[in-house]
Amino acid sequence: MLKKAFRVNGFIALAVIVLLILGLGALALKAFISFSSSGGAGTLIAAIVATLAAAAACLLLTGLTVVDPNEARVVQFFGRYVGSVSDPGFHFVLPLSVRRPITLRVRNFETQRLKVNDADGNPVEIAAVVVYRVVDSYQAAFAVDDYEEYVETQSEAAVRHLATTHPYDAHDAGRTSLRDGALVAEELTEELAERTGLAGVEVIEARITHLAYAPEIAQAMLVRQQAAQVVAARQRIVEGAVGMVGLALDDLSKQGIIELDGERRATMVSNLLTVLCADRATQPVLNVGSLYS
Repeated sequence: MLKKAFRVNGFIALAVIVLLILGLGALALKAFISFSSSGGAGTLIAAIVATLAAAAACLLLTGLTVVDPNEARVVQFFGRYVGSVSDPGFHFVLPLSVRRPITLRVRNFETQRLKVNDADGNPVEIAAVVVYRVVDSYQAAFAVDDYEEYVETQSEAAVRHLATTHPYDAHDAGRTSLRDGALVAEELTEELAERTGLAGVEVIEARITHLAYAPEIAQAMLVRQQAAQVVAARQRIVEGAVGMVGLALDDLSKQGIIELDGERRATMVSNLLTVLCADRATQPVLNVGSLYS
């Protein structure tokens, strides 16, 4: 449970410590002068007072600490958590306490390139960058052994899980693929936020930085992608050609330019589709006779 530790302005505390040392020093000097006539007794009392003053000064000085901007100090007093100090500046806390620094700065790291099978069973290489920061210094210090290592391990686990639940390419409509950057990044960020909340860490953003098929199937998948693109392109061409042929036949009929029977109509459709759908320039053949010869 995060709580604020007892603290006092360090400059005020330092001034009080200096005044205390001066006061005890003056008391020791007075004792030495007062008991100088008694010989060794006065010297002994002065030495005791001076020793106490030095011990008190050393004890109090251990409570001084400096907190940098975007940093927190987790304060432990003989193993007990007494609070955290996150305000930057010079502070005085409990003497003899241990102050463990925890950075609150925004941090980022990139996971290693992981080789995972996607939802379709294809081996892919994937890596992601994770941006995070500590928001609870108590949990970061005591809930896990090492919050940095914990975040890295959980990030790799989340990336692996993401890759196994989505295909590299979505061939079906409505299916999210690993190449859908914004959707995948949002899903990865939400999963990491759930995994790292125990360590007092807030995940700001997580995005895939590397995504590729594994080398052993990369060439085959490239051919597959090229074939899919060719099929999609030819489909668009055929759809457009059919529309153009229908428009041409309708215009010929409306304007009464020529009357075609079923056979000649089929021949014209075949010729127009051949011209429009061919992947190279066609060579026209001119009919110099009549329409039916």
